[in-house]
Amino acid sequence: MARSSLYQQVAAEVRRAIYAGELAPGDQIPTEADLMEAHGVSRNTVRLALGELENEGLILRMRRRGTFVRERRPLLMRPQDEFLPYDQEGRRFDTFVHAVRSEGRTADQRIEVSIVEPPEDVATRLALADGALAVVRRRLRFVDGQPYNTLDSYFPLEIVGDSEIARPGDITRGANRVLEELGHLQVRVIDDLSARMPTSDESSRLQLEPGTPVVVHTRVGYDADDTPVRVAVSVLPADKHLIRYELERH
Repeated sequence: MARSSLYQQVAAEVRRAIYAGELAPGDQIPTEADLMEAHGVSRNTVRLALGELENEGLILRMRRRGTFVRERRPLLMRPQDEFLPYDQEGRRFDTFVHAVRSEGRTADQRIEVSIVEPPEDVATRLALADGALAVVRRRLRFVDGQPYNTLDSYFPLEIVGDSEIARPGDITRGANRVLEELGHLQVRVIDDLSARMPTSDESSRLQLEPGTPVVVHTRVGYDADDTPVRVAVSVLPADKHLIRYELERH
């Protein structure tokens, strides 16, 4: 039998054990020697099988400690909650903070603000003229002190250039409220969801393990004149997030 078929068989058996719950998150995978004996294969075949499972994001190989089933504790995200009413003190409803605190965990973020010529896809979504600038608010968001996801929000500079959106720091009442005060209440949004492998920069910022894909959630907000006033791009490691939409029939 071909070696490729052998390593795929070994990988399939370990994969089945993980999905069946026989190997739970955090459990140690049998050693290479144990897998060699159990399947009657060479060490190289076992290593090829483990490499495949690692690339799928199912296991984590730790030097001198062994191989373990990756921990999976997805954060439930509800994108439709973004426009829930403000509280009595005028503070925005932060879907990320709410999701984290609902699980008894701690949320934090780092914010960087700059004026940029946005990527072509963002400029197109914002219907910007060639060379037009945007304000981008970049967030690296943490759960229990660990990098969890990123959120980059782009706004046309000509709309928000003199507002808090263009200045560093958090905005307690939220950028959406500032847009509303500027006369650009968002009345509808379009969401796009896609999946891909992370860039090297994303892998570094989010401290991703090899083989971890990301979900990219892109939201475009439009005002009453159907002018796009915001593009928000979230990069969500697929093993850490569950995205849930609820739709009601009218």
